[in-house]
Order: sequence, then C-alpha cells, then structure tokens
Amino acid sequence: MVDHARAARMAKRILTIVADAIEREVKDRRFEYVTITDCRVTGDLHDATVFYTVRGETIDADPDEDAAAEAFKRARGQLRKIVGDQLSVRFTPTLTFTLDTVPETSAEMEEILARARARDEETARQRQGKKPAGDADPYKKTD
Repeated sequence: MVDHARAARMAKRILTIVADAIEREVKDRRFEYVTITDCRVTGDLHDATVFYTVRGETIDADPDEDAAAEAFKRARGQLRKIVGDQLSVRFTPTLTFTLDTVPETSAEMEEILARARARDEETARQRQGKKPAGDADPYKKTD
C-alpha cells in the first residue's frame, strides 16, 4: 500500500539533507552555484529524484550544468550515505539527480503571456470608438 503522506515527508527531509550536505559536507567547488529545488520519492520509498538548478558565476555567465551533473555523479554514493545516516529508515532510497527546467519553462510562459497581453491591448485600442455591426436588438419581434 502506498502512503503518499509518508513519501512527501521523506522527500522534504531528503531535500533538506542533500541541500545541507552539498553546502557543508561535500567538498566540491562545482556545487558552489547549485540549488536544490525539489525532491520526489516513489510510493514504495525506494527511489528519490532530487531536482536542482545551476546559476552562473556572474549574471551574464551561462551556468555550467555539465559540471554540476558530473559533480552529482561523483558524489552520489557519499550523498546517499549521508541521507541514510540522517534519515534512519530501513532502506535508504537510491538518489537520482535531475536538472530542474522549471525556471526556463516559467520564463517562456511569462513571455507568451506578455505577448498575449500586448495583443489584448492592441485589440482594445482598435475597438475604441467603434460600434457593433447590425441592429441594437438583433432578435426579430413579431407583433
């Protein structure tokens, strides 16, 4: 039987443990610009997917996502050991690290919404001072 509440609690705890571990315990400079954004645990509590984002060193610099992925690949065992020690469950879930694409997707959606707002404003400007075609009461009346 799947206990979604327990899986959600475990995911939140794993997120906190992994974020603290890459900040304090894992010594790898490639984690310097990594942010843990989300964690999801399967219903059987055996697999956990940890989502992360990477920002650039400066505002104009592109983030080095390949280096971050390689750092997670190298530190996977160490992070699983840390999670197992702090989680205190019978079976420590396997960890999978996935680049989170939500920020890019939300930026694209914001751009689409801005274009839609601009079209709505243009339509509203064109509509000013115009009146609809036809009669004011288009329904036929029989007396």
